[in-house]
Amino acid sequence: MAVYWCTEVIPLAVTSLLPALLFPLLKVLNSQQVCIQYMKDTTVLFLGGLIVAVAVEHWNVHKRIALRTLLLIGVSPGFLMLGFMCITAFLSMWISNTATTAMMVPIVEAVLDQLKLTGKDNTFYPSSIELLDKDEQELQGCEPSSRLGLAPLASVKSVVPQVKSREAREKDKNICKVLTLCVCYAASIGGTGTLTGTGPNVVLSGQLNTLFPEGKDIVNFASWFAFAFPNVIVMLIISWVWLQCVFLGTNFKRNLGIGTEKTEKEKAAYLMLKEEYQKLGPLSYAEISVLTNFLLLIILWFFRDPGFIPGWQSLYWEENKKKWAKRSLKDPTSCQRDEGTMFPPMCLDRYVSDGTVAVFAAILMFILPSQKLKFNFRSQTEEEWKAPFYPPPLLTWKVAQEKVPWGILLLLGGGFALAKGCEVSGLSEWMGQQMEPLKNFSPPVLVLCLTILVACITEYTSNIATATLFLPIFASMSQKINLNPLYVMLPCTLSSSFAFMLPVATPPNAIVFSYGHLKVADMVKTGFVMNIIGLIGISLAINTWGRLLFDLDEFPSWANATQISTSN
Repeated sequence: MAVYWCTEVIPLAVTSLLPALLFPLLKVLNSQQVCIQYMKDTTVLFLGGLIVAVAVEHWNVHKRIALRTLLLIGVSPGFLMLGFMCITAFLSMWISNTATTAMMVPIVEAVLDQLKLTGKDNTFYPSSIELLDKDEQELQGCEPSSRLGLAPLASVKSVVPQVKSREAREKDKNICKVLTLCVCYAASIGGTGTLTGTGPNVVLSGQLNTLFPEGKDIVNFASWFAFAFPNVIVMLIISWVWLQCVFLGTNFKRNLGIGTEKTEKEKAAYLMLKEEYQKLGPLSYAEISVLTNFLLLIILWFFRDPGFIPGWQSLYWEENKKKWAKRSLKDPTSCQRDEGTMFPPMCLDRYVSDGTVAVFAAILMFILPSQKLKFNFRSQTEEEWKAPFYPPPLLTWKVAQEKVPWGILLLLGGGFALAKGCEVSGLSEWMGQQMEPLKNFSPPVLVLCLTILVACITEYTSNIATATLFLPIFASMSQKINLNPLYVMLPCTLSSSFAFMLPVATPPNAIVFSYGHLKVADMVKTGFVMNIIGLIGISLAINTWGRLLFDLDEFPSWANATQISTSN
């Protein structure tokens, strides 16, 4: 499966189905044990998040947020880049990185057109042109002087646009490069900010649930956000400064337009953004409903079990504590329900998860109306009587079926099945034993080496496939050397999303590269330093606030409790 995922001789999703065929034939797991891995709680969490994201995309809520933010930030090159990066990173936290990039790059192109930097006008003339006759003017795309009532040659210099110097043309090209390149980088960075933002994060959650059932709720939506979001902020700031230095120079005052008046091109770009925003019209009822549902989902995710305060799931069951206190339980930690009794409060986390919340929000999208309900009991015309009593919902199954990337769900399921097979067969334990000599390294050095390994491999393979292959091995290795598994699994999950160097590394890179402003050398040169920035950010996160959040200095009891059994 690793070879097939790396070479893509058959589609990734088809490769992911191999465990369902081979494990029963090879007597590793029976068919029921394998197939149940393809629709785990983590997969349902990802599916619910995808459906909500499809609704946001379907009603252009993400485009409204993007245009409004750009209008607020400004149109100087430095601020434009900052605006595009912040918007892309924010959106990619909630909808797929690919969809975010595909939506943002056309907006970038429209801005570049207004700034006259894309070569679609008279900007890129050869430096040898001085005087042009009528035919040459038309050939170069200029307005012929005769159409303006001027003599063909007498005043041609006043009609033909001024020829740009080589330095000016290079500057324009660099602005095109940086405004497109920052989008794909911000999409990869922003996707790491939430548990459902990108595939590797979901893989981590699923692998923890499978390998360490007792610690399955250690990484939930709130704890992951507290760990990963500060790293997103740090990386965005450093990346923004780095890209400016490479493509715009180190004169940040000039890049940001501080102390200078807006040029005519910048004013035209601002008017274009304003016009595009006005085309969306006022907020519709459907957009308000989608936004409300989206915010409700985020709030429920954050406050289900935030850790620093009691979550809503514990408050919801508070009324049952007194009832359970009066009962004599043989095993207070047992979640078996006797006839006529209710579940104890401490058992609720085994029944409600982030996936439950995601499915709730997704189902609401198919129920809530896209228009206000009208109760017109005095309808006189036939058209009014024929009008549907209940308007169409915010999302139809046809739209969801077309836009949800079902192949990714199979890819996740195949990874979980593979991990289960490695666990049951003892392969993960054997691999962990082979890596036991690594305990001689200090934990920070060990984590840095493994993170670099994952970052190099993810440049050539799918991010999800990379995380799926390595996380079970690193988890088993951590158990053998008595190291908290999260100390290795968290940074390796983040690094599997940081594929910045090659156009084929991630779909966002490929989308940006297809617009023709970039060369492979441009992406390799900037992406190499971006990878270093990512490694620095990961090391900082895991050794500072990550150490405190997850108590990484101690080997947890839940990592010791995993028992390999084929009877499950």
